[in-house]
Amino acid sequence: MNDAPLRAGPTPLAPFGLVLHHDGRWSHEGQAILHRGIREHFDRSVVFLASERKFVVTLRHFRGEIVVEEAGFFVREVDLARGEVALSDGTRDVLEVASLHVSPRDGALLCRVKRALVPEGLLARFMPGAQAELLAAIEPDGAGHSVVTGGRRVSVPELG
Repeated sequence: MNDAPLRAGPTPLAPFGLVLHHDGRWSHEGQAILHRGIREHFDRSVVFLASERKFVVTLRHFRGEIVVEEAGFFVREVDLARGEVALSDGTRDVLEVASLHVSPRDGALLCRVKRALVPEGLLARFMPGAQAELLAAIEPDGAGHSVVTGGRRVSVPELG
């Protein structure tokens, strides 16, 4: 007979040593994860649990909380014609030009995505190719700058 108390619901999530670094690298307990397939799986499986305000990944039947240094998602591609960004988890989201800002870590661009999960949105960091594409499309416009996205000209916030 088992005298262990019954738990209501799943075990609370806690970090288990997996870190998503600001530049998109993954490590576990301080060791870089070098296996490309595992890194790509983790990229695709990042989920934000709004009710717990935690990022998690899954690997087969295991689900664990991860430490996110800066952004939980990464902009892999920019589709200016549609006004969208392609994210590291395989989803697409609206490119919110007004949310663009520069990372204090190293000057990479960041934006807000996934406002359906949380009203303030979640940070996404531009990968170098996507950032270069977006920056190349920004044009001087009077006293500031703008970009055409989704068929509309949109002012770009000061990024300096």
